[in-house]
Amino acid sequence: MKTGALANAIAHVLLTEGLWNKEFVGDFVDSKNQFIAGKTVKPEAFKENNTLGLVTYWNEEAKDWTPEKAGKECRLDPEQIRRVARTLGKAAPNVIVWMGPGVCMNPRGTYSAMVVHALNGILGSVDNVGGTHDPVKALTGKYPSMDKYVDELAKTHGKGKKIDGRGDKDMPAAMKAKLGSGVVTNNIANYMLEHPDFIKVMISSWTNTPFAASDGKRWEKALSNVPFFVHMVPFPSEMTQFADIVLPSTFNAAEGMGAVTGFGSMHAWTSLQQPTCDRIWDVKQEENEVTWLLAEKLAKKGWPALLNYYANEFADPETGAKPTNEKEFQLITTKIASAPCWLHGSKPIPGDQINGWEDFRQRGMHNSAPQTYKKHWGCKFPTPSGKFEFVSGDLKKVLETHAAKYNSTPDQILELCNYQARGIKGWMPHYEAPLRHGDQQQFPFLFIDHKSRLNREGRSANLPWMQEFKKCDAGDRSWGDVLKINPIDAKALGLKDNDLVEISSPVGTIVTEVKLWEGVGPGTVAKAYGQGHWAYGQIAAKEYGKTPRGGNNNEILVDDYDRLSGTSCRNGGYTRVSIKKVSSNN
Repeated sequence: MKTGALANAIAHVLLTEGLWNKEFVGDFVDSKNQFIAGKTVKPEAFKENNTLGLVTYWNEEAKDWTPEKAGKECRLDPEQIRRVARTLGKAAPNVIVWMGPGVCMNPRGTYSAMVVHALNGILGSVDNVGGTHDPVKALTGKYPSMDKYVDELAKTHGKGKKIDGRGDKDMPAAMKAKLGSGVVTNNIANYMLEHPDFIKVMISSWTNTPFAASDGKRWEKALSNVPFFVHMVPFPSEMTQFADIVLPSTFNAAEGMGAVTGFGSMHAWTSLQQPTCDRIWDVKQEENEVTWLLAEKLAKKGWPALLNYYANEFADPETGAKPTNEKEFQLITTKIASAPCWLHGSKPIPGDQINGWEDFRQRGMHNSAPQTYKKHWGCKFPTPSGKFEFVSGDLKKVLETHAAKYNSTPDQILELCNYQARGIKGWMPHYEAPLRHGDQQQFPFLFIDHKSRLNREGRSANLPWMQEFKKCDAGDRSWGDVLKINPIDAKALGLKDNDLVEISSPVGTIVTEVKLWEGVGPGTVAKAYGQGHWAYGQIAAKEYGKTPRGGNNNEILVDDYDRLSGTSCRNGGYTRVSIKKVSSNN
């Protein structure tokens, strides 16, 4: 992924042209800019304020990333890179370099993400007006401890190896600097295929991994081996076709009850989902009603611990009443989760002042007090040094700890996880060349999976309005699914608009129509994610259970991960494909 190259070049311009924010970052001791392209700086020459390691980042990485070098790597005009960097510098510190999750969703994404975020440090936008800030924490309650209800068998196995591979030698999956804390859902299929007899019973809620996970055919094979699979969903999908029992779930926005949190625009909020209509069918809320009903059945079979935990430990924070059925349990868990928003006695709480449950139910939401700026300035960042770190102490510790666990070294771990970094670069922002799957001769095109404006997660494909307005996606057409290819490449392949083509990768093949479009560069092809359902209603599929409408990108995307974070890969053109004409539709 070339994002790291571009971000390095922007940093290079900001530093060489003296556009860094001196209040946040600091300055040279003699006030003379020594950031000169290709030349190192002595660390003692620069006095940092709220940052740590800027000179190291410059010496090890940014000093060589001129706009000309990055321009060749990214196919961009060097002067355009300079214009963007200067515009950012002039707007600083009231500016933000926004980084979506996609930056990390490629095999070497951790370091691309670090380079992008380093720009916010250089610009002084961190924790500043108009810049980045830590999300304000929403007010939420805490459920009772279950420790005394967990038997020794559960305690032992609960600390065992996770089948998603987190914490394995080749999968540190370190979220928030904690090893093995990332969830690597897509990797579960690999374990299930390697150990086909391991899982005897499987329950899954609101999931559709055969469609939504890269190389989803693995999931179809894995699910076929499970003796007893229960799927809890409000709408049947491809995954539902492998279920032995389907438990219809509530559509929570209208039929269920729960507390939901979020943040934005300087505030956090806790909102209340509550039924807006009576349930038409026999549906249950999977997160509390189904678990209560299962607990009741387990108790009748001689395992009462779960029901005892629910019935004895959970109590209405307003009345003290204990639950006696699944509906009461649903209400009580919701009230516990939201209690800090409305149950506070005479002591005021930050943000909205809400007087009791009924007031909260009528309002439907609690808004926090606004974010305060610069709360981390002055060595108060949640890092080992207390500063914004260009050289990450947490990542250094993670790699060293993980390596020690396997009698290895950080460099060996990085090599095993397919990163290029060695030494100090393993815990600092830097550019890593994109990792591509597929031989370039056999698969000459880079495949770009992009999100639909209407259908980001593929859940709307059964709605007529989504299909009708598919033309709102750049280069797409209504009620269709197209592979966008540059006219230069199309001419070389003898392709015209509407031709039917096979798109093949190292893991699969899909069939769809071609759209000639200059919005993609030569050597790359692009396709919006969301079509290709074969079992998702009468509209999403041409023939339910048999024929898809278009192709599912995940059938050709290789199963891989940014292994430091455990993030599944989708972006950056990490999968190569070949294009073969099937027929002409002109």
